[in-house]
Amino acid sequence: MLLGIVFGFLMTLWAQGPDFVNDWIQPLGTIFVKLLKLIAIPLIIASLVKGISDLKDISKFRNIGLRTIGIYVLTTVVAITIGLVLVNIAKPGDGISAETVQKLTETYASSDGVAKKMDEAMKQKDSGPLQFLVDMVPDNALKAMSDNSLMLQVIFFTIFLGISMLLIGEERAKPLKDFFDALNDVVLKMVDLIMLSAPYAVFALLAGVVVSSSDPDLLLALLKYAGTVVLGLFLMIVFYGFVVALVTKKNPFWFLKEMSPAQLLAFSTSSSAATLPVTMERVEEHIGVDKEVSSFVLPVGATINMDGTSLYQGVAAVFIAQALGFDLTLGDQLTIVLTALLASIGSAAVPGAGMVMLVIVLEAIGFPSDKLAIGLALIFAVDRPLDMCRTVVNVTGDATVSMVVAKSVGKLGKPKVKEWDDHYEEVK
Repeated sequence: MLLGIVFGFLMTLWAQGPDFVNDWIQPLGTIFVKLLKLIAIPLIIASLVKGISDLKDISKFRNIGLRTIGIYVLTTVVAITIGLVLVNIAKPGDGISAETVQKLTETYASSDGVAKKMDEAMKQKDSGPLQFLVDMVPDNALKAMSDNSLMLQVIFFTIFLGISMLLIGEERAKPLKDFFDALNDVVLKMVDLIMLSAPYAVFALLAGVVVSSSDPDLLLALLKYAGTVVLGLFLMIVFYGFVVALVTKKNPFWFLKEMSPAQLLAFSTSSSAATLPVTMERVEEHIGVDKEVSSFVLPVGATINMDGTSLYQGVAAVFIAQALGFDLTLGDQLTIVLTALLASIGSAAVPGAGMVMLVIVLEAIGFPSDKLAIGLALIFAVDRPLDMCRTVVNVTGDATVSMVVAKSVGKLGKPKVKEWDDHYEEVK
C-alpha cells in the first residue's frame, strides 16, 4: 500500500506518469477486483446453503436473522449519531470561503460523476416505501446471479433454497447438500489463490487512486471536513473494539489484527462486495465464527450494513448545509438519522454508493433542489479517499456483528486456518 502511494506520487511528477499508471499498472488492480467479484455470488450461494442446511433446528435461523438485523440497525444509528455530534462540534463548513465554494462548483457541479449520482438518487427517491422489499425478490434467479448489484436477490433465493432443503428432510437433500459443500470448499480455495496476488494488486490500485486525485489546493480546503469524517470513522473502530471485548470477551487488538487483510483490501477497492470473499474467509478461519452464522450475517451486512457510509452521510449533509448557509433544526438532524438508516439498507455495496445516499438524505431535510449539484460538488474532490476509509469501517462492522451474533447463539469457536496448498501434496 505504501509503495503504491509513493509510486503514484512519483508518477504525478512526470508528465506521462498518469498515463503510464493507467495503461500499465492500474489494469493489474482491476483484474484482481474482477476476480474477487467473480467469486462473490458463488461464495454467497454455496456458504449460505451450507450454513442453513447444517442447521438441525430451523428456529435457529430465525434467531440468527432477527439478531443480525437488530444489531445492524443499532450500530448504524450509533454511527450516524457519532457523525452528527462531531460535525456539530467541529463545524467544518463554516471555514469554507465563498471563493472555494465557487471553485469547487465550477470544477465538479457539471461533471458526469455528479450528474450520474443525481440520476441514480432520483430513481431511488421516486420509488415507494416498500420498494426495497419488492427489489429483494427476484423474478429470475439466474439473472440475479449475473449481477453483483443484485446481491439481496441472490441472498433471498439462496435462503429460500436452503430452507426448502431443510424441509424435505436430510436424506432427500443430501445429494444437493454434498454439491454445495464441495462448491463452498472450492470457492474458498479460489479466495486463497486470488489473495496470493493481493500485494501487487493493492500496489496497482493505490497508485491508480493517487494519479487520478484532484487539485491539491481544493483537497486542502476540505481538510477539516475530511478530518471530521476520518475521526468519526476511527471512533467507530474504537466502538467495535469495545463491543468485541465486552460481548465476546476477545482481545480487540487481536480482532483487528486478524481482520487487517480484509480491511486493507476494503481500503484499496472501496467495495464491500469485492471484499466479501476475504471477509468471510478471515471471519470463519481466523476468528472462529461458525459458517451457520457468517454465511448469513456477512453477505447481508455487505448489502445493508453501511456504518461508515451512514456516518459519512451525517457529516456530509451538515457540512454542505453549513457551507451553503442552510440552517438545520434538531428535527432536520433527526430526519438525517432516520433517512441515512433507511438509505443504507437500500444502497448497493459498490464504490460511490454513499454519494447517491447523500442526495436522498439532503432531499429529506428539504435542501433546495437547485443547490443539490453544488452540495455534491463541495465534497466530490475528497469522496474517493473517504470512500476508501468508510468501506474499512463497513467491513469491520460486518465482522463485529458476526462475532456478536455467533457468541449469542453459541457458534463462536476456535479458528481453523486453511492455506492454499493444504492439499497440494496429494494432488501434485
